[in-house]
Amino acid sequence: MGVSKLVLAATSRKSCKVLLGLRVVAFSATLSAAIVMGLNKETKTFVVGNVGNTPLKATFTAKFQHTPAFVFFVVANAMVSFHNLLMIAMQLFGGKTEFTGFRLLSVAILDMLNVTLISAAANAAAFISEVGKNGNKHARWDKICDRFATYCDHGAGALIAAFAGVVLMLIISAISISRLAQPNKCSSSTAATPSVVP
Repeated sequence: MGVSKLVLAATSRKSCKVLLGLRVVAFSATLSAAIVMGLNKETKTFVVGNVGNTPLKATFTAKFQHTPAFVFFVVANAMVSFHNLLMIAMQLFGGKTEFTGFRLLSVAILDMLNVTLISAAANAAAFISEVGKNGNKHARWDKICDRFATYCDHGAGALIAAFAGVVLMLIISAISISRLAQPNKCSSSTAATPSVVP
């Protein structure tokens, strides 16, 4: 009986460390995606016509604020980053907080909601990015990536980070759900040596 308690405690500590590591990486990925897309801006000057021999020039700026899907993308990634930061803080500085019962269920539900949120944002941004890269002949939407290459490259980097965040949040959500079957303390207090008394 004492040995089984030791094994269970060791497994719990290991799963807590894995979950903490995944949350740190997911936080980094989603925060990077939000920052890169939020700072994504490119300004260029183009010749739009000629008056005699004088070219008429106009300056255009591509910004993430011009597309609602990109605004949603930035907000969603920022929210998921905040969620993971909060969970990391609770795990590291929660003291003797027990993640059992309703608290554990709440964390699992929040993780699932954040998976849905970031997945929707990443897919919406990916759809608009496809239109920006290739256009849409049927709707007569012109592509812009041939003119704003840097803007599109930064957007692609943000999308890669966001989809990495989606995968990580799926794994985190699966672990959170699996922990419902075996509740345990997931804080710095888990480092204490468990009792071997049966």
